[in-house]
Amino acid sequence: MKNLSLIAAVAGNRAIGKDNDLLCHLPNDLKHFKALTVDHTIIMGRHTFESLPAGPLPRRKNVVLSSRPELLPSTVSAFSSLSEALAEERGEDELFIIGGATLYNQSIADAGRLYITEIHHDFPDADTFFPEIDLRVWKEIGREDFPADDRHAYAYSFVVYERI
Repeated sequence: MKNLSLIAAVAGNRAIGKDNDLLCHLPNDLKHFKALTVDHTIIMGRHTFESLPAGPLPRRKNVVLSSRPELLPSTVSAFSSLSEALAEERGEDELFIIGGATLYNQSIADAGRLYITEIHHDFPDADTFFPEIDLRVWKEIGREDFPADDRHAYAYSFVVYERI
């Protein structure tokens, strides 16, 4: 689906999380995520939803996938499968998959674009990983590099890939 995009902060070892939390705090990455996803539909797994400290993200349609959608709050759109959610949201101009790893693995083959924050650091104790980005399938179309500073412990890059 050309309008399906994955968005993630990914470390050098493809790590994206540990204990259902982000690996590090990068304030500019959070601003970047917000700027890209506001006024769009975001699709996430139940564990990702439960990791959000304040519940559903404001100014976005929050879609949550769960084997027990009836247990989710009425403040989100709940579906039991990705195909159900995509069928319901097919009219959107851009849908964002925001995690977790299972959902990234299920959807990367159907995505048209990847928005990746590359964290220039490895996290050996991570327990959650992003799928391999096959450069025979994906072309880098944009990159902004940022050094570590007093608010960002690690250097990072905002990278955009499009399906070839």
